[in-house]
Amino acid sequence: MITSSQLRAARALLGLDQRQLAEIADLSLPTIQRMEGSDDMIRGNVDSFNKLITALTKAGVELIGDNGQSTGQGRGVRLIDNKQ
Repeated sequence: MITSSQLRAARALLGLDQRQLAEIADLSLPTIQRMEGSDDMIRGNVDSFNKLITALTKAGVELIGDNGQSTGQGRGVRLIDNKQ
């Protein structure tokens, strides 16, 4: 799963606005807005979620889950969990 914060960060890293992301993911602007407006994990149907992940990956973003390791190379960011 991907969080709304990860989605916003991925979009920012790519220099895309919501409309541009909607276009490359073949989703509607309201769908992207709903996903980014989620409290934590994004909400949406499986097809929309898959389109989003595919578009972000093709655009050059690697999404890393909790305690996941990056398999790619290059620069990146990771949020440090200071809630422990």
